[in-house]
Amino acid sequence: MSKGKKKQMYEVGEHESIDECLNRMKKDGYAPVRRMEKPIFKEVEKNGTVEYEPADRQIIFEAKLIES
Repeated sequence: MSKGKKKQMYEVGEHESIDECLNRMKKDGYAPVRRMEKPIFKEVEKNGTVEYEPADRQIIFEAKLIES
């Protein structure tokens, strides 16, 4: 039996490229199986009303343990 979890979530850091995240995942012994993106919104007040505008995105990879 392996000593790690079968599935792991990896979030791309603020100052990290997607390739760096994938390399970190591979180094830990995981392979990506799914990519998810979540929008990050910011509140902007326009004409007395609050509106939400996209500000950034959060990228998360679901990874599976590589069986050896």
